[in-house]
Amino acid sequence: MSDDLIPDQPENLSAEPLSRAIGERYLTYALSTIMNRALPDARDGLKPVHRRILYAMRELRLAPNGPFRKSAKISGDVMGNYHPHGDAAIYDAMARLAQDFAMRYPLVNGQGNFGNIDGDSPAASRYTEARLASPGDALMEGLAEDSVEFRPNYDGTLTEPVVLPAAFPNLLCNGSSGIAVGMATNIPPHNLHEVIDACLHLIKTPDARDDTLLNFVQGPDFPTGGVLVEDAETLREVYRTGRGSLRLRARWMQEDLGRGTWQIVVTEIPYQVQKSKLIERLAELIQLKKMPILADVRDESAEDVRIVLEPKTRGVDPGQMMAALFKASDLEIRFGMNMNVLIDGRVPKVCSLKEVLRAFLDHRRDVLLRRSNFRLGKIAARLEVLEGYIIAFLNLDRVIEIIRNDDDPKAGLLAEDWGGGVFLTEVQAEAILNMRLRALRRLEEMELRAERDSLLDEQQGLSALVADEGLQWGRITEELRETRSQFGKSADGGMRRTEITASVDEQPLDMDAMIEREPVTVILSKMGWIRAMKGHQPLDGEVKFRDGDGPFMALHAETTDKLMLYGSNGRFYTLSANDLPGGRGLGEPVRLMVDLPNDAAIVDLFPWRDGVRYLLASKAGDGFVVNAADILAQTKSGKQVLNGDALLCRPVEGDHVATVGENRKMLVFPLTELPEMARGKGVRLQKFKDGGLSDAICLTLTEGLRWQESGGRTRTEPDLSEWLGKRASAGRMAPRGFPRDNKFN
Repeated sequence: MSDDLIPDQPENLSAEPLSRAIGERYLTYALSTIMNRALPDARDGLKPVHRRILYAMRELRLAPNGPFRKSAKISGDVMGNYHPHGDAAIYDAMARLAQDFAMRYPLVNGQGNFGNIDGDSPAASRYTEARLASPGDALMEGLAEDSVEFRPNYDGTLTEPVVLPAAFPNLLCNGSSGIAVGMATNIPPHNLHEVIDACLHLIKTPDARDDTLLNFVQGPDFPTGGVLVEDAETLREVYRTGRGSLRLRARWMQEDLGRGTWQIVVTEIPYQVQKSKLIERLAELIQLKKMPILADVRDESAEDVRIVLEPKTRGVDPGQMMAALFKASDLEIRFGMNMNVLIDGRVPKVCSLKEVLRAFLDHRRDVLLRRSNFRLGKIAARLEVLEGYIIAFLNLDRVIEIIRNDDDPKAGLLAEDWGGGVFLTEVQAEAILNMRLRALRRLEEMELRAERDSLLDEQQGLSALVADEGLQWGRITEELRETRSQFGKSADGGMRRTEITASVDEQPLDMDAMIEREPVTVILSKMGWIRAMKGHQPLDGEVKFRDGDGPFMALHAETTDKLMLYGSNGRFYTLSANDLPGGRGLGEPVRLMVDLPNDAAIVDLFPWRDGVRYLLASKAGDGFVVNAADILAQTKSGKQVLNGDALLCRPVEGDHVATVGENRKMLVFPLTELPEMARGKGVRLQKFKDGGLSDAICLTLTEGLRWQESGGRTRTEPDLSEWLGKRASAGRMAPRGFPRDNKFN
């Protein structure tokens, strides 16, 4: 193609490799997510959306002692002025700041339905009202005194703070959570009194270790209380590295009902667990008979949490019962702690406890210096005006004469020598000209001199403060102590709520021992629907199935049995006979109970018996012996045992193994030639030129081989010496009369 035929490209287009273009743009997106959305700033513990909400509420003058405003108005102002994202996301973020079950120290006071611990969502923003709470107002203390940097908002029409002054370590006190690109953060709330005590110690001893700081910060203090079950060594490691998993349990007590009966009352549930879903889970355990010791669960909560758990029998130990419930429900959770924060608002880093506190204290020092310098500037400007006023009072008659007679009084005041080479500045002259006549009284002059002296003293103190780092840390210590007295232990709700105890686990109850032992008949259909009929019914009895379905397998078992389901993918799956659906219906798909793939067929189903050994074989003719303990699966995904296309599973009995191939050749060899393995492909059982293995069985050589003919007669081949050989031999043709399906019936 000639150059003349190539269309002209717009000037704003450029050619570059696709990989580079995508990489650069995704990196930009990732940085934006990390810095402007997901990770909190270590200095004030806030994400941009929360910072903008608080600042917008301050601009609306929604003080803690002031009136409430509609939440829709607040979220609208935040969206229009500072945060150009969805108003629903802004309102959800503001609602969380007002939830006392989500925030240890709520930053917003909400009026109306702001959600509850059951998991119900807040009412629409047009129905609720809000204002700043005292902790939220404390985060912005000194904001008007140039304490932090400001930057233009998204459209450049306004300015917003880059970070808030933060009178207390909000990052630790209220915690934070978020998922960015390639990183995440999850910081639990802590007790403000303890955190400030740690800050004061760090000021006094800057090289203090994390272990020492834990003498003040006991651990997380969740707004919903609960019991943190971790030992001191685990907590030390978590706070030293900034990462770890903490175990949090519900708080419970035993309530005596008299006459030897009792019930369990749960009064506090783990952090971020929805009460309604927790109760649904407990009710499901009862319904599915997975917790046979639990008779009933009731929610008697009003303002406080009160979940009542009734045992089925009073002879059970309450501690063991709760240990079982902790294992089976969200009455116990794992809180994954990850203190990943932005240092100076720019660098993401997983910090230790000391690093987080140091970032806050360094920020407070910067705030103090900026406020002090701002105040020094204000004092200097005021002193300049006061000096001009005093000059005017000392030369009042001359000042009045200039103002009355000069065409340009300002120029006259500036040109006048007021004695000793003293001249007025433009600021002083302007202030004198703007002075009210009522200020010319003698008392005003005395007040001006007193104000000047006071400002000079304050200026001297601030200058000394700015020049002396020791004085700075002393002032920060005073401010932190004031904040501690305002929101600490002496304040309403300031006491620690979460109890921390060493990890002492009670052995949970053996649930299998609590199941009533009853006989059942397990029916499995061709399409994989399973059910358990009460009692031992005839295995060949007439049973109803769905249209197009039919019988596949039936066996006798007991409700206490574990049933092993063997798939053609070589995996074993464990089913509890007590959990199977009843025989009144047509059952349920077994693939909903275990993660058996759709392309894997069911090979066998049998009750598990401890100590029994099983012969496993694949269609290719490989196999081995496995112990019952090695096939028991603990999860729905099952346990991989045989590597290959599974054909059969037979209990090991006798002393020899008989195999028959698809070519109708049979081989008998000693059982001792088969290895016992926990998992693998196994060894070759029989050699085939074509086809594969058809069946295998264990037998006692002296008793011979028995099979059932089509007419129902049992036939015996007592002498098997003709087929006796070494493992992996080809074998000889099966005896006359052997079943045509090549199966040892």
